[in-house]
Amino acid sequence: MKKPLVGALLSLLLLGAAVTPAVAAPIAPVAPPAPTAPTAPEAAAVAVTYAGTVALSNCSGSVVRAPSSQPGDLALVLSNGHCLESGFPAAGEVITDRPSTRSFSLLNAAGSKVGTLRASRIAYATMTDTDISIYRLTRTYAQIQSQYGITALTLDDVRPAQGSAIKVVSGYWKRTYSCSVDGFAYRLKEGDWTWKDSVRYTSACNTIGGTSGSPVIDATTGKVVAVNNTGNEDGARCTVNNPCEVDQNGNVTVRQGINYAQQTYIAVPCIAPGNRIDLNLPGCTLPKP
Repeated sequence: MKKPLVGALLSLLLLGAAVTPAVAAPIAPVAPPAPTAPTAPEAAAVAVTYAGTVALSNCSGSVVRAPSSQPGDLALVLSNGHCLESGFPAAGEVITDRPSTRSFSLLNAAGSKVGTLRASRIAYATMTDTDISIYRLTRTYAQIQSQYGITALTLDDVRPAQGSAIKVVSGYWKRTYSCSVDGFAYRLKEGDWTWKDSVRYTSACNTIGGTSGSPVIDATTGKVVAVNNTGNEDGARCTVNNPCEVDQNGNVTVRQGINYAQQTYIAVPCIAPGNRIDLNLPGCTLPKP
């Protein structure tokens, strides 16, 4: 799990090489080709900033809304189950509607703290099948927008696509990682915990401790498609901080240095009117207590 780092700061070494294009030999003139119909432009990337992300005492997170959430609803904060103030939930444990007074540092687009938000409840949390926590705040989306000018990030209600460009935005470190969805792990096992259909990043998203709970944002839509949670640090097999992939046939693959996230579209059908978590709603597949 991507808990905060302790010790020396890491530095990046960026390598690059200039390339001179080859020049083709001249050719005899030919008739111009017939005009073709214009093609549709590719979808442009949206500006992904720190606005709406939060820093926890030990992790990252974000203020999120479901597509159906209303301005007057009490706002939600998304992070990891292993980021709970009470510690890691046990395998098989599901927490719902538990009191909490946890505080979150709200960031603006530049990554500066603009205010403190406070939870009233842990609406949902687990490390079974997924690694997610959802806090309900004491303020509504409208109140946050009015006081801080910050709009919540929207949870996508569809599964992310392999190859899509993503950004992992850490409020704890105020650092953004850019990469793509490399694929999906049928099962991801780490210590006592097992997660289903986890997002695997390409190597450019080399997330570190403290990035746990960061929103994974689709670079084209700006919507949250997953929540960052772990990576294989040492090349060990299926141990804490060294998750392994297990396929449908039980074959185990270890990918040292590769990091993962848990998909969040599965949470959308569980969010009822008023931003209540209702695990009995049609289409809700989050684990139940």
